[in-house]
Amino acid sequence: MAAAGEYKALSDVKHKILVLSGKGGVGKSTVTAQLATTMAMEGKKVGVLDVDICGPSIPRVLGVEDAQVHQAAGGWVPVSSQRFPELSVMSIGFLLPSKKDAVVWRGPKKTSMIKQFLTDVVWGEKDYLFVDTPPGTSDEHIAVVENLQKVGIDGAVIVTTPQGVSLNDVSKEVNFCKKLKIPIIGVVENMSGFICPNCEGCTDIFMSGGGKKLAERYEIPYLGNVPIDPALGICGEEGKCLVDAFPDSKSVEPLRRVAEAVKTVLV
Repeated sequence: MAAAGEYKALSDVKHKILVLSGKGGVGKSTVTAQLATTMAMEGKKVGVLDVDICGPSIPRVLGVEDAQVHQAAGGWVPVSSQRFPELSVMSIGFLLPSKKDAVVWRGPKKTSMIKQFLTDVVWGEKDYLFVDTPPGTSDEHIAVVENLQKVGIDGAVIVTTPQGVSLNDVSKEVNFCKKLKIPIIGVVENMSGFICPNCEGCTDIFMSGGGKKLAERYEIPYLGNVPIDPALGICGEEGKCLVDAFPDSKSVEPLRRVAEAVKTVLV
């Protein structure tokens, strides 16, 4: 679907992907960041749009929180990552006077800002644009979907953790996608077991297999599982890509499998 009129800023973006979950704290931003950086390491041109207006964490997990957004003739120029030249990032976190400032906005103002991110950011040529969303199915999600549907949403990656308390909420996100006719690329089970940094054994702290069962229940693809790994925590704190910084980590192959699954679905 071609981007037209006010959405021409997205005209050179090949694939637009939502990263969703009905539950907070399941690692959407971590999964978004690692998928984006893994693909950028492969030479793909990748954008990440953070629409978590009240809790923007993408700038930190991608190591660009001290960067500034610049204005150009066509709109805002997204922040480029020095570590990953093929990666561009946009977030309200870049626009706040202080990292500690709270965003106390009602729905209409959030909706307006999200539309501006989708119409006034000069993304340029991109193979993939990942949209990192807050938990739930509220204003931010509706605003993103209503705007992106005018230019085409390629699909959603749904992130969950294995335990039932997460699966219950994530099920609502699956139904959200179905109601709004958003293609579901698949489910990622995050925090699926803990990898000991000493013996490299895996312990199912939060159980395992819930994501796969969810995918089977709703007859949607299962993209794979990503374990709890101290190396992933370091990457999130220091803005690194696991595949690059910790190539021997047990989490590298699961992340690569998820990235490959996403690319395969979008071919």
